[in-house]
Amino acid sequence: MEKIKKIFIVCGEPSGDLLAGDLIAAINKLDPAIKIFGVGGAHLAKTKAEIFYNIKDLAVMGLFDVLKKLPKFLELKKIILKKINLEKPDCLILVDFSGFNLRLAKAINKRIPTIYYVSPQIWASREKRIGYIRKFVSKMVVLFKFEEEFYKQRQIQALYVGHPLIDIVKPTMPKQELINNFRFSPDKKTIALLPGSRKREIKLILPLMLKTAQLINKKMPDTQFVIAKSPAQEAQIYAQALRGFNLDLKIIDGRTYDCLEIADASLVCSGTATLEAAIIGKPFVIVYKMNLLNYLLYAPQVKVPFIGMVNIISKKKIVPEFIQFQAKPKMIAHAIIDLLQKPEQNKQMLEDLAYVKNSLGLPGAAQRAAKLILNFLQK
Repeated sequence: MEKIKKIFIVCGEPSGDLLAGDLIAAINKLDPAIKIFGVGGAHLAKTKAEIFYNIKDLAVMGLFDVLKKLPKFLELKKIILKKINLEKPDCLILVDFSGFNLRLAKAINKRIPTIYYVSPQIWASREKRIGYIRKFVSKMVVLFKFEEEFYKQRQIQALYVGHPLIDIVKPTMPKQELINNFRFSPDKKTIALLPGSRKREIKLILPLMLKTAQLINKKMPDTQFVIAKSPAQEAQIYAQALRGFNLDLKIIDGRTYDCLEIADASLVCSGTATLEAAIIGKPFVIVYKMNLLNYLLYAPQVKVPFIGMVNIISKKKIVPEFIQFQAKPKMIAHAIIDLLQKPEQNKQMLEDLAYVKNSLGLPGAAQRAAKLILNFLQK
């Protein structure tokens, strides 16, 4: 009788959990008998995977946040290593979350085959981490074509599968139905605010977005706003930020794609959400701010000219970026009003975003990754 294969998977943030859940669902479909367990969140929990540690509150933003949570990370590493020794999985899948996962890969030291799914962004900063990948990772499975080339140039084999978001990002219903469903006015312009999924991000970025919304509303009174709330965070964080603001605004929980679908324009926190907005095909601007000391520490390490993935893929600024000192409500409001009032500018951005969407590859990325992983397990 053939031994049942075991996979151990580790992700640490909501964006990684989304992609991990999609991957594991594809693996389960191809091989329902396989046993999967690991560290994840709500998306991974929806699959047949056994989650023995929930990632809630694991996401960090900058060095000082990492230092604050260091005891938690060290404890988690011990728990994982103990569980791996007990279960003896056939392979380990690491999903993004590079600060933690690369150190975990070092601790495992290829005692079990280690697959990295969703490459760390070492092409943007801290390229020295490539030494960890070369030494401790058995196989890289990447989502962007340029990543495959990046690793190839450095004599590391990486397998490109395309981006799973192409299959994942879909509104639940057409725009008009959503407007009725959410009880929005069909006669007003709708602007979506996506302040991120990490608690620290939301606390820093949402007040900035709300000040911007206030300025937009002053210039364009026929506007309404929607906040795409992260299901991973408590409602209280949003309620706190909203104090003192008088806006026609609704908070919608866990329906980011629907919020983007009804929006005439959006303010998007840098990260996975920029790709989600590109796939939905709605104009937006990128807003990002972090703790000043963290920014001063990380800014010199960044080698790419842009922060937004849509701009990195395009190799030009197709979406305005308002980062740190440029993240001023007056400037952001002006850019959004331009998108709403200048049809040519709006049209050009939508054409550029369509190019980004097409560059993400064909549908079925998670299935292709699942096949690669299962073939790897058979060897």
